[in-house]
Amino acid sequence: MPLYYLIWHHFFPQEYESLTLRALGIVLCLLGLFARCYHPRMLQAYLLLTLSYVLPFFFTYMFLMNHASGVWGESLLIALVLLFHFETALAMQAYLAGTLAACCAAIVAGDAATLLSKEALQQLPIHWFTIAVLSVAKISRHMLAQEKLAGLGAGLASVAHELRTPLSSVNANVRGLLRTYGTGICRNGEEKFAAIDALARIQFEVRHMNHMIDLFLLSASAVRQNLRPIEMVSMHAAVAAMLERYPFVSHAQKQQVALELRTDFHFAGQSELAVIVLLNLLRNALKAIHRAGKGRVRIIVDGQHQVPRLLFIDTGCGIARHHLPLIFRRFYSYPAHNGSGIGLALCQDILRAWNSRIRCVTREQAYAIFVLEFPPVLATTAR
Repeated sequence: MPLYYLIWHHFFPQEYESLTLRALGIVLCLLGLFARCYHPRMLQAYLLLTLSYVLPFFFTYMFLMNHASGVWGESLLIALVLLFHFETALAMQAYLAGTLAACCAAIVAGDAATLLSKEALQQLPIHWFTIAVLSVAKISRHMLAQEKLAGLGAGLASVAHELRTPLSSVNANVRGLLRTYGTGICRNGEEKFAAIDALARIQFEVRHMNHMIDLFLLSASAVRQNLRPIEMVSMHAAVAAMLERYPFVSHAQKQQVALELRTDFHFAGQSELAVIVLLNLLRNALKAIHRAGKGRVRIIVDGQHQVPRLLFIDTGCGIARHHLPLIFRRFYSYPAHNGSGIGLALCQDILRAWNSRIRCVTREQAYAIFVLEFPPVLATTAR
């Protein structure tokens, strides 16, 4: 208020200027310094009064008293932009009250003719368009914020779902160990083996939780991470690293997975991301076998094929035909509520960044084959 009084009064004199009106605006704004002390109802009333006066009333009145000059037309438009950054309902009340009061004040001041002039009226469509755009943008930001919160909630729910069972298992094994060692030592060999088994189970659950946390963190940051290929990766080495890192429940489960190396091949990618892709596929395959209550997993490294490829084959429950087009869609899980629905979408994003592709051939209640195909860069014969 004081700065622009100097500008419009001394440097670029306007037809009409009012130090009194600006002083009143300054007083209203200064009262805001004590807003923390106000009762909520008093604060709401103060906010409505101050916004109505400082933005629509003051700028509309000055616009009319300066006979719809370009300077004040642009200033009024900026004031409306500022006003509608506040809550829409409050801004609309302030706009209507301030504009109406300014028009009445202009009529009382004897400048009613400007109200109906072409210069003043042609500003209305611009103002209304500005208000509409700002309101829609504000709604869009609100919806985006709600979607982010919903996504965050879904992510947290998935994390909770994935980690609740391992944590319960760890808790149960710890209770068992506490009972076993309550007397200081194990009484017989059977109890000792039970304790060893419980410790192994705890170790597995911790590895599993670490794997799940890594997966969620990587999936959440995948859109920001540089996925482009930066090294030549051996597929056999990537599969071996994945099998080494996967938290198998037992030796029997590990025996369900067989690796068939026909010919190794290399591809342009990233070693760590390749392992993450393979961990996702193995986890899904073992889940399918668990749901079906039967089956095995075969991993075939086939560099001899015209297009170097990796085959992930499980003879578990398969995938229904009408679900097949949806399995690579982000946040889609099959069966419903089984996981977060981010694993296969992440795999597809990574492979696309490497100019490769992933597809699925399946038969319900029989098998599912995930085919990963890579550009033929370099093939080496396995020894």
